[in-house]
Amino acid sequence: MIFDTHAHYDDEAFEEDRGALIASLAEQGIGRVVNVAADLASVSTSLTLAQQYPFIYAAAGIHPGDVKDAPADYQEQLEQLIKQPKVVAVGEIGLDYHYEDNAPRDVQIAFFKTQLQLANQYQLPVIIHDREAHADTMDLLKKYKPKGVVHCFSGSVEMAKEVIKLGMYVGLGGAVTFKNAKTPVAVAASIPLESMVLETDAPYMTPVPFRGKRCDSSMIIYTAEKIANARSEQGNIITAEELLRITRQNASNLFGVPLED
Repeated sequence: MIFDTHAHYDDEAFEEDRGALIASLAEQGIGRVVNVAADLASVSTSLTLAQQYPFIYAAAGIHPGDVKDAPADYQEQLEQLIKQPKVVAVGEIGLDYHYEDNAPRDVQIAFFKTQLQLANQYQLPVIIHDREAHADTMDLLKKYKPKGVVHCFSGSVEMAKEVIKLGMYVGLGGAVTFKNAKTPVAVAASIPLESMVLETDAPYMTPVPFRGKRCDSSMIIYTAEKIANARSEQGNIITAEELLRITRQNASNLFGVPLED
C-alpha cells in the first residue's frame, strides 16, 4: 500500500477522467493520498474528494501563488474548513519568490505566518511550499516550530538537516529522477529514512520516463526506485519496496492517518 503525501486531483488536468483514474489507483497499490489545496475553492473540492473516496484525505491552505486573490475574510473561512473531517494538514502554504506576478514578499510572509499559527492552534501538520525562498522559509519554521513536511524539497543537504532538526519531514518526488537533479538526489541519498516521505505533486513533477505527460500517484514507484538506487550506491542497501513501506509509515505518523481500512 503506497502513500502519496501530495497530489492535486482537484486540478483541471483531471477534469475528463478524474473518477475513473482515482478508482483505478487502488489496483496499482495506492492506499492513501493527501489531496492538497491551493486556495479556498480547491479546499472545498478536496473535501468533496475525501468524502467520496475513503483513501483520500485533504489538506486546507492557501498557496503563496494564490494569496493575492484571497478574500479579506480568508482566515475565518480557512479556520472553518480546517475543522472539517478528513482534513489532516494545513497546506499548501509557504513562500514562492520565483514568479514576478506573485504577491509581494511581505504579503506572502503575512499569509504564511497566519496559516502557521492556525496549524499550531489546531495541532495540525503543515505542508510547506518553498521556492527560491529558503532563508525566509527556514526563519519562519524555526520561529513557529510546526509539525509537517517541506514538500518538493529543493534545498541543500545542509538545509534538509536543519528541517529534520525541527522534527519535520522532507518530501521527495519526481524531481529526483530529472536529468540534472544532483542536489535532490544527494538529499535523497543522505537524509535519515525516518525523516522522508514520498509524493507525486500530481498532475505536476512527472518523473522520468514519463516527462511531458500528466503525473498521477501510480508513478511514485519511479521516485522510490531512484532513491533506493541512490542510497544503495552509497552502501545503504534498500529496495524500492522497503522504501515505500518505511515512507508509508512515516506519512501515517505525520498525518495521523491509519494504514488499515
